[in-house]
Amino acid sequence: MRIDLHAHSNVSDGTQTPATLLAAAAAARLDVLALTDHDSTDGWAEALVAARDHGVGLIPGMEISCKTARGVSVHLLCYLHDPFNAELLEEITKAKDARLTRAERMVERLAEDYPLNWDDVSAHVAPGATIGRPHIADALVAAGIVSDRNEAFANILTSHSRYFVSHYAPDPVLAVELVRAAGGVPVFAHPVASARGRIATPETFHDMIDAGLLGLEVDHRDNPAEGRAWLRKLAYDKGLFTTGSSDYHGTGKPNLLGENLTTPEALVQLVSQASGSKPYLP
Repeated sequence: MRIDLHAHSNVSDGTQTPATLLAAAAAARLDVLALTDHDSTDGWAEALVAARDHGVGLIPGMEISCKTARGVSVHLLCYLHDPFNAELLEEITKAKDARLTRAERMVERLAEDYPLNWDDVSAHVAPGATIGRPHIADALVAAGIVSDRNEAFANILTSHSRYFVSHYAPDPVLAVELVRAAGGVPVFAHPVASARGRIATPETFHDMIDAGLLGLEVDHRDNPAEGRAWLRKLAYDKGLFTTGSSDYHGTGKPNLLGENLTTPEALVQLVSQASGSKPYLP
């Protein structure tokens, strides 16, 4: 089986609708895909219809943007949770609202130096989508200011840029607890992706595990080889399952569907530990 457990639609910062994403998964000969939009489950229903049409298994999920007390960004993949769980939904809504406010403030700063306004950015955001820096990057590309998203993030939108504005994100330990309480399966996304910035300390890993973390995303293009070895040992020592995935964003990133895969055994473990919602596995 070809199983990819991390992909985004235009409900967050991907460039394809959920239906088009599932069609792309079928074309990539995937047997199972997880839809993991940032802080949103709004694409689940459309994705399920398309999954049935194309005969591709679907694991409904979400990617939660978190931040440690030291300001380190942590991304938590959440699978098969109850999308209507009040406590988790409240926290996610708080984070989404903060993302919107942050984006507006960043565009205000950018407008001082570049021919860019909020309407330019809004044109790249699907209705109801979770807005983020990638949408600002798309507006910069459309305006001819940068050539692609990668250039935007390497310069203008980097966290070291004077245009950068931080935003609220839940502590990863709290996020793990909320996901488990919602019947979901929490997996630490690209945990040692050092090229993206500072990575979590071993203490954070252990705190998340103590809170109920169940898996580690090991096979991801942004995890270096030595980091993957460390993650596999940690997973073995702590009884966690490991996953592999593309972190596909359509044309928004060079990542390709199926470039890293999850084993069927890991998928069985994931599904068996969920109680919030059901997978579609034809």
